[in-house]
Amino acid sequence: MSGEIPFRVGHSFDVHAFSDDPARALVLGGVTFPGERGLVGHSDADVVAHACIDALLGAAGMGDIGMMFPDADPAMAGADSVELLRRASAAARGNGWRLANIACTVVLDRPRLIDVKDQMEANLGAAAGAPVTVSGRRTEGVGSLGRGEGVVAWAVALVAR
Repeated sequence: MSGEIPFRVGHSFDVHAFSDDPARALVLGGVTFPGERGLVGHSDADVVAHACIDALLGAAGMGDIGMMFPDADPAMAGADSVELLRRASAAARGNGWRLANIACTVVLDRPRLIDVKDQMEANLGAAAGAPVTVSGRRTEGVGSLGRGEGVVAWAVALVAR
């Protein structure tokens, strides 16, 4: 349509509680953290990838992660969230949108992300087909996150026609 703005921004938030299941792996940005408590979720519960997916889908006007990958779908059980990001990005491209970038902020005290941040960005960027930046923030012990109850991630995505 003429007059359509060629850029759109999507913003998202995701949160997952830590699991008490000792067999549940912690996966953030496609990186597995051995020895750390995993997160509760139907898929691999990768809160970082989920926030990126929701930001991308919102920017493209394509709903949200629950619409594209419903947690009531048995096929989504244990799904690799980085692969879901790849599929969401392909769907956005199919709708005429090109992802320019995603920026994601993760809030948690443990584990520290500094040693794997580059790998997280590489995993997410390869799946998304565009640069993804990840920044970690600590809670300094404040609130439910400071008590180690879960992990939160926010993301912003920019798409262009």
